[in-house]
Amino acid sequence: MGAQKGKDLLLKMSDGASFVTVAGLRSRRIAFNAEIVDITNAESTDRWRELLAGAGVKRASLSGRGLFKDAASDALVRQAFFDGIINDCQVVVPDFGTIEGPFQIASLEFAGEHNGEVTFDLALESAGALTFTAM
Repeated sequence: MGAQKGKDLLLKMSDGASFVTVAGLRSRRIAFNAEIVDITNAESTDRWRELLAGAGVKRASLSGRGLFKDAASDALVRQAFFDGIINDCQVVVPDFGTIEGPFQIASLEFAGEHNGEVTFDLALESAGALTFTAM
C-alpha cells in the first residue's frame, strides 16, 4: 500500500437506510486496542512476562475534527449523541478496506473563534464486534 490522501479516509454513519458520510471532517482517526491478560507466575522462565493469547477485551475508537458542511449528516451526528443511541458506522481506509460495526458517540464538542468558523470534535467508541472487508 503506497501513500494515500488523508481526505480519502472516510467516516460513515448509518441513518437506518444507508451509510451517510460525516461531512466536513478535516481529520479522522481510528485506533484499535486490546487489553492484555498477564499470566506471569513464579515459574515463568527467567521471570519473563507471559500473556494469555486471545483473552483480553478488544475495542476501537473513532475520532474526527471538522466543520459543519452538510445539514443531513450534522443532524444525524447531533441526534445520535443526544439520543445516546448505538449506530452502525463504517470507516473506509483507501486501498486497505472497510471496518464496520456498532459505535456510540462518546463526546461531541463545539468550538469557535470570533474571527473563524464553528468547528466540532467527535469521538466514538465501539459497542460490539467489528468486521473488516478488504478492498
